[in-house]
Amino acid sequence: MEIRYPAMIEAQPDGNYLVRFIDLPDTFTEGQTLEEAKFNAAEVLSAMLGWKLDEGHEIPAPSLDVPDACYVAPDAKTQAALLIRQARGERSFSDLARALETSWPAAKRLEDPNHWPSLRALDRAAAALGKRLVLTLE
Repeated sequence: MEIRYPAMIEAQPDGNYLVRFIDLPDTFTEGQTLEEAKFNAAEVLSAMLGWKLDEGHEIPAPSLDVPDACYVAPDAKTQAALLIRQARGERSFSDLARALETSWPAAKRLEDPNHWPSLRALDRAAAALGKRLVLTLE
C-alpha cells in the first residue's frame, strides 16, 4: 500500500502557489515557490493526518488517477501509523498485542503518528497482520 494524497497546486496572482488536498478539504497551504509549496504540502498533510489519527477521526482513502493532481506523501512516521491502522482493520489492539507478544500500550503506539517505531517493530507488526514490510526511498 502506498499513501499519497492528490493535491491541486494553483498559481496565485501574487506569485505564490496555493495547495489544496482533494480528499481533505480542511487541509491546504501555500508557498512562495513551487518547491516550497510542495514541501509545505507534505508538512500540512502529515500534521492533519496525525491529528486525525490522534483524535480517532475517520481518514479517507486517497483518490486515484486525479487529472492534473500532484500526489503528496506524508512523513514516514505518519505513513507507518496509517499503514498499521489500515492493515489492522477491525482487529483490536489486544489481538495485535497478543500476536506481537507485547503490551496493549506498545501495540497502540504503532498507530501513534508521534512515535517512531523501529523497523523491527514494523516488520513484526506487518507479519502479525498477514502483511510484508516493504521500504522505498525517493
